[in-house]
Amino acid sequence: QVQLVESGGGFVQAGESLRLSCVASGRTFSGYGLGWFRQAPGKEREFVASISWSGFTTNYATSVKGRFTITGDKDKNTMYLQMNGLKPEDTAVYRCAAGPSIGASSYYSDYRYWGQGTQVTVSS
Repeated sequence: QVQLVESGGGFVQAGESLRLSCVASGRTFSGYGLGWFRQAPGKEREFVASISWSGFTTNYATSVKGRFTITGDKDKNTMYLQMNGLKPEDTAVYRCAAGPSIGASSYYSDYRYWGQGTQVTVSS
């Protein structure tokens, strides 16, 4: 059974940092693209960042570019999202996702497997 499990969310002040982790299990993810999406209450789901399996290609939403960094550790089947300079508008549930042969896609429909999400709350 494929599982993606996020961790690392929490409550922080504006300007602070968090690092989210996503551990994948249940199958080999070789060749998969990995991504982060978020959804705030009353808002649509939003692409945040993605990375190709090779790690050579990354993709970021304009709103987080320069503040967030996505990385992966193949040996640990784990993906990370380092979030610096957090803003109140970053408050959302963050979910990681994986999809076969999609590179660093920003499209929700490309992803096959999803985690349950971790809450990030940024106070002003």
